[in-house]
Amino acid sequence: MIKSILLPVDLNDESSWRKALPQAVDLVRFYNAKLHVLTVIPDYGMSIVGSYFPKGFSEKAKQETEVALKDFVSENIPDGIDVAYSVLHGAIYKEILAQAEVTNCDLIVLSSHRPEMKDYLLGPNAARIVRHARQSVFVVREG
Repeated sequence: MIKSILLPVDLNDESSWRKALPQAVDLVRFYNAKLHVLTVIPDYGMSIVGSYFPKGFSEKAKQETEVALKDFVSENIPDGIDVAYSVLHGAIYKEILAQAEVTNCDLIVLSSHRPEMKDYLLGPNAARIVRHARQSVFVVREG
């Protein structure tokens, strides 16, 4: 039985949630589960890149993203849904997998863009999540 569902979203890319969010909401209602909405602020890649940003940039970005995610949840998640949300910072697929463990979710619902030849079947983050998640993963195709 599914008791908890994780929905990763990119607030800057509607295709990351346009089709996945309604699917997640339907599953939450069907199973009477809790919904965890997550967004990840990507890391800088190399630490030297971070040195070019002003002091406190990362914390300010996280605070602003938390406000944006709260607004996203209030605008897009229907009343009556038990929902929690969080903002993390780091490698996208790693943070999603870690949050799946922290929230003890049973299912990850995520969107995957239409693959290009170089991607073969899934985008790189979705593919890593599917390969490494201990939970079931429901991939909703976008496009």
